[in-house]
Parts: sequence; C-alpha cells; structure tokens
Amino acid sequence: MGLALAEALLAQGHPLTVWNRTAAKADALVAKGAHRAASVADAVLASPLTITCLNDYDTMYQVFAGAEEALRGRALINLNSGTPTEAHAADEWATRTGFDYLDGAIMVPPPLVGTPGAVFLYSGPEGVFTTHRPTLASLGDPRFLGADPGRAVLYNTALLDLMYTSINGFLHAAALVGSAGVPAATFADLAVNWFLPTVVDATLLAQAEELDRSNYPGDLGSLEMNRTALEHITRTSVEQGVHVDLPRLAQQIAEQAIAEGHGDKNYFAVFEVLKKARAGA
Repeated sequence: MGLALAEALLAQGHPLTVWNRTAAKADALVAKGAHRAASVADAVLASPLTITCLNDYDTMYQVFAGAEEALRGRALINLNSGTPTEAHAADEWATRTGFDYLDGAIMVPPPLVGTPGAVFLYSGPEGVFTTHRPTLASLGDPRFLGADPGRAVLYNTALLDLMYTSINGFLHAAALVGSAGVPAATFADLAVNWFLPTVVDATLLAQAEELDRSNYPGDLGSLEMNRTALEHITRTSVEQGVHVDLPRLAQQIAEQAIAEGHGDKNYFAVFEVLKKARAGA
C-alpha cells in the first residue's frame, strides 16, 4: 500500500521523499524520481506534510520515536487501521508534541489508489484537511468526516464489518446451493446481479433513515414472520450438511428482539438488539 500511495503522488508531479524500514523497498520509487531519506527525521523535515501507512498505531509510535522534534510545526496524516480509542490517543500525542494530525483510512486495495473511485476517509481538524486536500486528492476521493479524530477509523471498521458480513453471507448461501451441485458462478448471477441490488440494496436505502427514529413498521412483514424464514435457513443448513452457526446466530438475534417486544415490527427491529453490548461482554 505504501508503494501505491507514493507512486500516485509521483504520478501527479508531487516532489516526494520516501523512507522505509527496509530501504530496498524504495528502490523503484527512487528510480522514478523520489528522494530517499536516510532517516525518518530527514523524511519529515523534507516536507510540511508526512503521510504514513504502517501496520498499526504501536508501529507508528516506534517509527517516529526519534523524529518527534522534526514533526513539530508540520502535519502528519496516518493511514493505518486500528480503533477509535487509538486514534484519539494519537491525536493527543500530536497535541503534546506540537504538530497537526489527521487520522485516515484507505477504503480500496492498492491497484485502485490514485483513481477517481478510490475513497479515502479523514477525520480531525478541518483546517488541516483543507490545507492538504489538493495533495490528498492525488490519492483518490478524499472524504472529510468531521473533527472527531476517531471517526475515520470507526467508519473503516464499520465498512469492513459490512464487507466481511456480506461476503460471509454470500459464501454461506453458495455453500447451501452448492450442496445440491449448483456452481457458485451460476448462483452468483442471480444473487449478485439481481437479488442484492434489486432487493437488498433497495430495502437498506429505504429503511436507513428509519433506523435513527427506531421506526420499524411491520405492515409488510413482521419479525415473527422473518423468524420463521431464519428457522428454515437453519434447518436447511443442517439438512444439507453445511455450516450452521451463521444462520443460527441470526435466528437467535431475531428471537431476542421478539422477546424484547419487537415481534410485530419489521426485521430491522433487530437493530435495537445490535445497538447494545451483549450481556457479559
């Protein structure tokens, strides 16, 4: 990812100084016109803006441990992943040290960096974002989420949650039909090309605003009715010999929502369960 970021900046004509813990990894960038810094501090001092993309926040602190003085009066944009609490701690570190800080998240794989469809999320001081927006736009579409430094990493985690849950749903469904010899590609044509955009996406968009109002009208189908469907998925998984934990968990969550008095509302009433920490967690 670091190489992709650097190459996108070079492609847009930005003067670039690079540093990597493994120096040889920067050879290709130097060949394309980047300057290789001898140390992290030298890399920071070469520009008013430093962009870092490391494994996690702990690694960031380790890397910049000898360069904090160089950071003073400059800006650091951090594109690693983690948690909102870690992002807030990093913002406090920046304040103590005396430099501007934006927390960010990359929402695309490396090959898409630098393209118009590459979305990058940022949170922190808006003035810092505005000042460096032209540079950030060279990486993709920069989206500012507000002053809370933990917002970008929270969005990142939530979107990844959606991605993995969606992929797992498809994989389980493909396993169900696959138990009867249906190829995954055959199933995907109906599931991905029609069912998801026509039924699932449209339903999510229609209901999203109602979630904030805890409004789940059950006139077109109640949670009780949906529990029956979930129970059928669980039983079918058992009959077909595929992994049953995913549908069983969905059924259990629906049953909890019903037990809490939401049985006559629509399926989105399970949101009331999901918003709360699990007992004993």
